[in-house]
Amino acid sequence: MNEDSQSIKETAVKDRKFVEALSRGLDVLRAFSQGTVVMGNQDIARITGLPKPTVSRMTYTLTKLGYLSYSSQLEKYQLDSGVLALGYAYVSNLRVRQLAKPYMDEFARSTNTSVGLTCRDRLSMIYVENCRPPEATSLRMDVGIRLPLGTTAAGRAYLAAMKEEERAHVLTALANRHPDTWPEIERRMATALKEYEDYGFCLSLGDWDRNVNAAGVPLFLQDGTIMVLTCGAPTYLVPAEKVKNQLAHQLEMLARDIERLGV
Repeated sequence: MNEDSQSIKETAVKDRKFVEALSRGLDVLRAFSQGTVVMGNQDIARITGLPKPTVSRMTYTLTKLGYLSYSSQLEKYQLDSGVLALGYAYVSNLRVRQLAKPYMDEFARSTNTSVGLTCRDRLSMIYVENCRPPEATSLRMDVGIRLPLGTTAAGRAYLAAMKEEERAHVLTALANRHPDTWPEIERRMATALKEYEDYGFCLSLGDWDRNVNAAGVPLFLQDGTIMVLTCGAPTYLVPAEKVKNQLAHQLEMLARDIERLGV
């Protein structure tokens, strides 16, 4: 069971309104975000930490409701169109995405970078919009792609914008998930927090992918939600110094312009 799931289980003990059966069903759906397209009940039980009989009941129910489909040939499950419908409803009704897109398109065109809008889901950031220049050499990051919190510009910018107490909780979860690489992640996270304090942005210069340089800036929405605006490109197109000394500052100004739209 991952750390965020454990935290939710602890919340359930304290909150009488919390419906644990629903939480378990959603845990089953989230298991498919781990990168595996098709899984059997045993695979899902291993990822979620739920008992296999519980998983069997959940997958049966989710299949009946149209959120999973079952392959009798493979004897495994995969996500079905019900999940897509929910995701599309969220993205299509996201006002900040609609208002920001023209600005993101122009930034992508003028800088020859891939410009993304991301939100947090537990220990990941997810693209809800991505704008690319006409050149095919730019990064292609489709809507729905997940990014790790600790090593990407998007994740670091989100963590930097969080309240200190909440950030400490998330960092503990990251440390537990990545015990072997945590000392280096923590060191670079400290640098990112200082960057944000000084300049209002965070960088990932080959940290997530050695061939990618990127910057991230938090967007503070009027309802209190935090999202992150990013720009990135292959290192051979955009060197680290250009990201640090030029693009990141431009991205920070773009984020403030979008906030002034009243999103």
